Amino acid sequence: IMYVKVFKQSHVTLMKTICFFRHICSLNYVKMEDGESQLLSDEGQTPEPLLGSLDIFIFSLIAGLLIYWFLFRKKTDKDIIIQTLSISNKGCSFELFIHQSNRNVVVFYGSQTGTAEEFANRLAKDAHRYGMKGMAADPEEYDMSELSRLKEIPNSMAVFCMATYGEGDPTDNAQEFYDWMQGTDDDLEGVNFAVFGLGNKTYEHFNATGKYTDKRLAELGGKRVFDLGLGDDDSNLEEDFISWKEQFWPAVCEFFGVEATGEDSSIRQFELVVHNDINMNQVYTGEMGRLKSFQTQKPPFDSKNPFLAPVSVNRKLNKGGNRHLMHIELDIMDSKIRYDAGDHVAVYPINDAVVVSRIGERLGVDLDTAISLKNLDEECNKKHPFPCPTTYRTALSHYLDINNKPRKNVLYDLAQYASDPQEQENMRKMASASPEGKALYQSWVLDSERNILAILEDLPSLNPPIDHLCELLPRLQARYYSIASSSKVHPNSIHICAVVIEYTTETGRVYKGVATNWLKNKEVTENGHKHTVPMYVRRSQFRLPFKPSNPVIMIGPGTGIAPFMGFIQERAWQKEQGKDVGETILYFGCRHKNEDFLYQQELEEFERVGVLTQLNIAFSRDQERKIYVQHLLKKNKEQLWKLIHSNNAHIYVCGDARNMARDVHTAFYEIAEEVGGLTHTQAVDYFKKLMTKGRYSQDVWS
Repeated sequence: IMYVKVFKQSHVTLMKTICFFRHICSLNYVKMEDGESQLLSDEGQTPEPLLGSLDIFIFSLIAGLLIYWFLFRKKTDKDIIIQTLSISNKGCSFELFIHQSNRNVVVFYGSQTGTAEEFANRLAKDAHRYGMKGMAADPEEYDMSELSRLKEIPNSMAVFCMATYGEGDPTDNAQEFYDWMQGTDDDLEGVNFAVFGLGNKTYEHFNATGKYTDKRLAELGGKRVFDLGLGDDDSNLEEDFISWKEQFWPAVCEFFGVEATGEDSSIRQFELVVHNDINMNQVYTGEMGRLKSFQTQKPPFDSKNPFLAPVSVNRKLNKGGNRHLMHIELDIMDSKIRYDAGDHVAVYPINDAVVVSRIGERLGVDLDTAISLKNLDEECNKKHPFPCPTTYRTALSHYLDINNKPRKNVLYDLAQYASDPQEQENMRKMASASPEGKALYQSWVLDSERNILAILEDLPSLNPPIDHLCELLPRLQARYYSIASSSKVHPNSIHICAVVIEYTTETGRVYKGVATNWLKNKEVTENGHKHTVPMYVRRSQFRLPFKPSNPVIMIGPGTGIAPFMGFIQERAWQKEQGKDVGETILYFGCRHKNEDFLYQQELEEFERVGVLTQLNIAFSRDQERKIYVQHLLKKNKEQLWKLIHSNNAHIYVCGDARNMARDVHTAFYEIAEEVGGLTHTQAVDYFKKLMTKGRYSQDVWS
C-alpha cells in the first residue's frame, strides 16, 4: 500500500524515471514537465536534466524499498500469517492461531445484540475447568474455510453460539460463515462441534440459524459432541443456556475422557491498569473504533465507525395521553450515507449521567480516573472488553449496559464481594440452577427489574472493585429503529418514530429506556447548537415490490407505522415520476383518535391526493369493545383475498411480534379459509409460500 501511495503521489517523478531509462536505451521518450508532453529524438540532441534533486531522492527511496522487500521477504508462511494476525484476523488462519496459542476449544458467535458473544465468552472461560484452553471468536474475522483443519489439533472442538436475526437470517457478523456453509462441500470429518442457538418463539423462523448450523455441520461430516441447544428469549434465554451448558460440559468430559479440575470459573480475565500521567488526547471518549473518530469523521460509516448525525427535528407526535411518542429527523447531508425505505437506523445511546454518577458514589471511586482493562491472556485476540484507555465515567456511560437486569453469572462473580453472609448466600443462590434459586432470581431481579445500581443499593454489604464490575457488565448495544422516511423524498435525512419508555417498577423506582429517553432530550434549540446522534444504517429485506404496479397491503399499529411512512412517501414519488402505481392500502391502529393518531395530517393528505387508496384505522379504546387491525382485515376479507390471490399483492407487517403479528397471521388464515375455500393446513402453507416468495414480509419485535 505504501508503494502504491508513493507512486501515486510521485506521478511526475515516475514518468520522468521511465523517460530516463528509455533514453539510456537510445529510444525515443516522452518528457513530462508540469503535465505537458513532448516527443524527443536521439539524433545528436543532449536532453536537459530529467530528474531534480527531489526526484532523485524519491526515486532512491522507491528503489531502496524494493531492494529491502526482495532481500528480506524470505520469511516462512507461518511468520507472515502470525504478523498478519497481529494487525487483523480478517480472513486469516484461526487454525494456526489456535495451534500457536495451544488452544483446543474455539467458541464462535453470531451476535447482533451482544448476547451470543457474551455466552461464547462464558463457554470459553468455562473450558479451563476441564483442563482445556478456550477462546471466543468472531467468525467474520477468520477464514472459516479452514474449519476442517481444526481436526489436526488433538482433542479440539468448535462450539457455535448462533443467534437468529430478523426473519430467520444470520446476524451481520455470521453472514459470510452462513454463506460458506451453504456453498461448501468441504469434508469436516474429524471436526468435533456443538451448537447453541439463540432465538425467540414469537418469530416465525424460531432459531433458524442455529438449527441450520447444527444440521449443515453434521451433513458435512462433523461429529456432534452434544445435542443442539435452543434458547428462547420470549421466556428466559439465560435459563435455557444454563440448562444446556450444565449438560454440555459432562458430555464433553465423557467425549474427550477428561474430568473437571474443580477450579473456580470466576477468575479475573482482565487486569486493571491505572494511567496517572496519560495524555488525555490518547483516551477514548465514547468512540466505537478509531480514536478521535468523533472529532474527525471519515466515511464509510458502519458499526465501528458511526456518523454523528445532527438532530434537525424532534417533535412530539401524540396530542394527549400519558405516553410520549416522538418523531426525530437526523441530518445525514455530509455523510455519504445512503438508505432505502424499509432499512433500519442503528443509534448508539448514552446511559443516564445521574445513574452513572450514583454508581461512582456508591462504590466510592473517582469516575474520571483514566484506566485500561488489559487481558491477562496475552495471546487472546480480545485485548480489552471495551475501547481502552478510557475513564470509568466513559465506560459506564458509553460502553457498558448498566440499565438492564444483570445476568446470573454477574451475580455469581460479584457475590464474593458481599461481606454479609446472608447477602452472599442469596446472590449465589440466585445464580444457581436450583428451583429455589430460579424462583428467587425471577422475583428479586427480573420481576422487580433491578439493574446493577438497584442491586448495589439494596445489598449494602456488596462492595465490588469497580474494575471487576466493568469487566462483568455486558456491552451497551446499538438500538435499531425502522426508518420512517424514503430517501427518494428525503435523501439528506433519516426519520425515526419511537415511543419513550418510562414506568415505575415494583420497588418504586422509575425505569427509563436508555435510548428513547436519551433521544427525547435531544431537543432542537434556537441558538444554532444541534445535538448529535452516533448512527449508521443497517440494510433490510423489508422492501417495496420491484414493480410499482403491484398492490401493497401494510399493517402497522402504533410505532409500527414507521417504515410505512417511508413506503407511502416513495409511492407518492413514483406517482410523480409518472409510474403506474398499484393500490396502496394501510391498516393502522392506535388507542384514541384524539390522542395518538400518529401522522394523522400526513396520512389524511396522502389519502386525499390518492396515494393511499385506503386508510383503515382501528381506534382500539374509543368504544366499549376493543377493535384492532386484525378485526379490520376480516371486515375487508373479500377485497383482500382478491388482491392477494389474483392481483399479486405484497403484504407487510410491522410492530409487536408476540401478539399483533400472530393475530394478523390468524386473520389471513381465516380469510383464506372463508373466502378462498382452503383448509387450515392449506392456508398456512399458502402464506408460507408467500413469505418464501417475498410477498409476505415482517419487521417485528418482541
